[in-house]
Amino acid sequence: MSELCFDCPRNCGIDRDKKLGFCKCPNKIVVAKIIENFMWEEPCISGDKGSLAIFFSGCNLHCSFCQNYKISHSIVGREYSPKEFFELIKSYDLGKYSCIELITPTHFSSLLIEALSIERFPIPVVWNSGGYEKPQMIERLSKVVDVFMPDLKYYSSDLSKKYSLASDYFDWASKSLIKMRQLKKDVFKDGIMTSGLLIRHLILPCQAKDSIKILDFIAKEMPDTYISLMSQFTPIGKEKMRKLYPLEYKLVLAYAEKLGLNKGYTQEFSSSSQDFIPNFD
Repeated sequence: MSELCFDCPRNCGIDRDKKLGFCKCPNKIVVAKIIENFMWEEPCISGDKGSLAIFFSGCNLHCSFCQNYKISHSIVGREYSPKEFFELIKSYDLGKYSCIELITPTHFSSLLIEALSIERFPIPVVWNSGGYEKPQMIERLSKVVDVFMPDLKYYSSDLSKKYSLASDYFDWASKSLIKMRQLKKDVFKDGIMTSGLLIRHLILPCQAKDSIKILDFIAKEMPDTYISLMSQFTPIGKEKMRKLYPLEYKLVLAYAEKLGLNKGYTQEFSSSSQDFIPNFD
């Protein structure tokens, strides 16, 4: 018998065998695409080998500017039970990759915990999420996930409501990131993060002030955490927005340096291109 779904802050409370909630996904793990030796991530994640990157369909945020719009706003791909998903991962030669990267996995949290609890893998499992999660779910995930790599998208509730229909985004994300920091210490082996937390933040056009508030939060609550400040905003999806200006990005980088947030990564401005977005056709 299916349980009602309360995996994320949406709290849909529905039986996904009978009805679809905000994420529009059934009570199965839906894989949209798998990319082997995926190299478009931070060096401590992709390493020299690249990750086994598993992109899931659907999302619990549905950001209007999402770069993976084709798969986040519609359900494409193949459905797997937890056991089938575990076998899918086992079918790969995991020695060829730096990690197993689960991309936009939050709306499948309970199913993925069941799958990943069957057996530990020889390489790190990375939880690459949008950050809109529950601390109690992070507690459960910490038993099967090695590295948390969440976005911290917004500070302003007006922004998160406008772009992701989630006015409570920062309330949930901030608590969940603090929980991640409490549960995972940063551990590296041969340049690869095998345990820990890496926070990503994408600077949005016209929103440098919001980025500065996010940096203030990180500096206050978890100043030693690795962060990745991204300039790769590429206007895709239904939201008509301009690209980020170099000056906006430089302003945010300068403020991070002023705060002493010097552990982590920045991007070349050339990363703002559709060439860096996987083909989901």
